[in-house]
Amino acid sequence: MILVTGGTGLVGAHLLLQLLQSGAKVKAIYRNERKLELVQKVFGYYTDQHRTLFRQIEWVKADLNDLPALELAFMGVTHVYHCAAFISFDPCDYEQLRTINIEGTRNIVNLCIAHKVKKLCYTSSIATIGRTTDAQEATEETDWTTQGANVYALTKMDAELEVWRASQENVNVIIINPGVIIGPGFWKTGTGLLFKTAYKANKYYPPGGTGFVSINDVVGIMTQLMQSSIVNERFIVVAKQLSYKEILDKLTSALHKPAPTRPLKFWELEILWRLDWLRNLVMNNGRKLTKISVQSLRKTQRYNTDKIKKQLVGFTYESLDGIIKLSCKKFMEENP
Repeated sequence: MILVTGGTGLVGAHLLLQLLQSGAKVKAIYRNERKLELVQKVFGYYTDQHRTLFRQIEWVKADLNDLPALELAFMGVTHVYHCAAFISFDPCDYEQLRTINIEGTRNIVNLCIAHKVKKLCYTSSIATIGRTTDAQEATEETDWTTQGANVYALTKMDAELEVWRASQENVNVIIINPGVIIGPGFWKTGTGLLFKTAYKANKYYPPGGTGFVSINDVVGIMTQLMQSSIVNERFIVVAKQLSYKEILDKLTSALHKPAPTRPLKFWELEILWRLDWLRNLVMNNGRKLTKISVQSLRKTQRYNTDKIKKQLVGFTYESLDGIIKLSCKKFMEENP
């Protein structure tokens, strides 16, 4: 039996579909019943058998810090995909980030150890990959420091340390560090906000860029690694490195919107993050832009993706164009 945490998120929903189509028996953790409809909707993007497949999931209502409910979820489980996380770059959310990303992962790890789970796959982020000081590409072995790290990265790194603890307690582990994941169905959170941003057709675009990857590649890599003999390794998962101008050009083109034309200057961003700080001080409705976010835009870190290609023989990343086209098509259908 396979357990998936974060089953009602972008990665979790697509992972569940792939596992079910392969014939696996799965349990999934959820917190909000309304989000279950999103999962079935995502299934419908890819197959007419979405209702039948959805009914095969054994859903368990549980919070990552609800130990009695988690104990029930772990009964009979041999493999765990830990996809649940809270994504925020707002320093005001630090305590909530710690509670979900660190303490929640600690609970999952402890239960994996107690229930003698055979293998655990943790979905981390390239935010926990160290940054180079020159033009070199970062690898899985590049040293990571807290200097310049945002609150999300800080908590994801501590969560990784919890997962490595599992490896010392006879639980085989795999960690993936994906870039920005492109996929359909979750428009109000995480990377789904990219589509809303592109649809607004703003004429400005930020400097810098990062690594991007299709949701199909992410879940495909996860399942291949879990079925393999590879253990106690972490992998950068990035299909293509693009500037923010390039990704917005692709999205606006697929959405039939004008592309952004004016770059935001760093002096403008320095003013904007200060104004954002002041706005939040007065209105207390969350940060949209922080000093650390602006600092991170000053250098586009490039990532070496050779390790996953060497470990999974014959693996190649799919083009981002296909998933962007599908995602934009579904976005326009659901946001007329």
